[in-house]
Amino acid sequence: MSHIAELIAVGTELLLGNIANTDAQMISQGLSELGIHVYYHTVVGDNPARLRSAVEIARRRADILITTGGLGPTCDDLTKQTLAQVFGRELVFDEPSAQRIRSYFQRLHPDRPMTENNLQQAMLPEGCTIFANDWGTAPGCAFEAEGVRVIMLPGPPRECRAMFTHRALPYLRALADGTIVSRTLKIFGMGESSVEALLRERMNAMTNPTLAPYAKEGEMELRITAKAPTEAEARDLIAPVEEELRDLLGDVIYGADVKSLEEVAFALMEAQGLTFGTAESCTGGLVAKRMTDLPGASAVLKGGVVSYTDEVKHNVLGVPQALLDQYGAVSPQVAEAMARGTRRVLGCDLAVSTTGVAGPDTDDRGNPVGLVYVALAGAPSGKGARNGAQPGLPPRPRSGEAVSHRPAVGGMTAEARDGPAVPRLSACCPALAATAQIGDSRSLNGLREP
Repeated sequence: MSHIAELIAVGTELLLGNIANTDAQMISQGLSELGIHVYYHTVVGDNPARLRSAVEIARRRADILITTGGLGPTCDDLTKQTLAQVFGRELVFDEPSAQRIRSYFQRLHPDRPMTENNLQQAMLPEGCTIFANDWGTAPGCAFEAEGVRVIMLPGPPRECRAMFTHRALPYLRALADGTIVSRTLKIFGMGESSVEALLRERMNAMTNPTLAPYAKEGEMELRITAKAPTEAEARDLIAPVEEELRDLLGDVIYGADVKSLEEVAFALMEAQGLTFGTAESCTGGLVAKRMTDLPGASAVLKGGVVSYTDEVKHNVLGVPQALLDQYGAVSPQVAEAMARGTRRVLGCDLAVSTTGVAGPDTDDRGNPVGLVYVALAGAPSGKGARNGAQPGLPPRPRSGEAVSHRPAVGGMTAEARDGPAVPRLSACCPALAATAQIGDSRSLNGLREP
């Protein structure tokens, strides 16, 4: 039997936007792993009438109801009272829970007496399964009534996560009739609408697995989700769908189940023994920061130059003044010269440069806000680990061979002809620069490399 869960988060502070509802995200992920479907999230304030209404709606469309929050000692903590009324359960005092609460306060405040209102947390629905709280004071609980399983958990995220993981999940595992597994393909260079138009018929025809696009900042995701009795069987359902998508979309897919574009670029460079440097004008060091946020970045990143002014471009990076005078700082010629100069200054194998118009106004040559040029410079052939293909990577293009990539959005890229291209890495590095969000630009198009 398939189970449907609804999550009800209780707390006026959630409605006011004072805190984010991270509990719901965490619980939904855990339920998916058990094969339990979550169709609705509800947030309601500390109001018994509105909470009762939310519960009445939820019990008609879900057979598992999980609440978070409203189990504390104050007058606005009314979750247990309200749900007990809805499901016809009496609240009874549980002495073992009361002892846990007293012991917790004694450990936390040995010199301060506990106020009696804290014992309100030991009032629990008659006949319920009690979830002991070893991370706070309010116990959780679970009971079944009228075909609905009700689970109540505390709201503070630290307590909620621990209680759900160590108390609620073991309780729910007995209900699981399978598992839901997802695999997320990360895409740079095609927008959500373009991907959706390409895959619409496929997605509409799919039932298990399913396929769904998600727009993200500067990129998008395709999530393949399958349900099966075991995780291995679910992954077997996912595999042919992923293969088809990779064949169809090609290099715009830069990874699967990875956190970020910079993570993939870092891994490729580290695997091939390559070093990397940046020269940034309009991004002001954001590309380098994205890399330094990664653990062990020093194994790859040599450094970066924030060449915001023409003087720095010329005096530090060696950009010829004639190029600056003739084409301006925002040009493919200058982007290329910046990338080459970065390799000379930093002594790195690869260098990426960014130059563009961040706004709010056009530049002195009339270039529009959001126009960005990115160049990638590589070392001459014969240097280091870039001779020959690496395990698991496609063969390297021959020296002087152009490699084309699907267009992304806004602006153009320069080409740097210092040497052969690095497999797939050349797509990652300019794309990484593009995700630094310069002005209104989100990415780049027309990427070419040697």
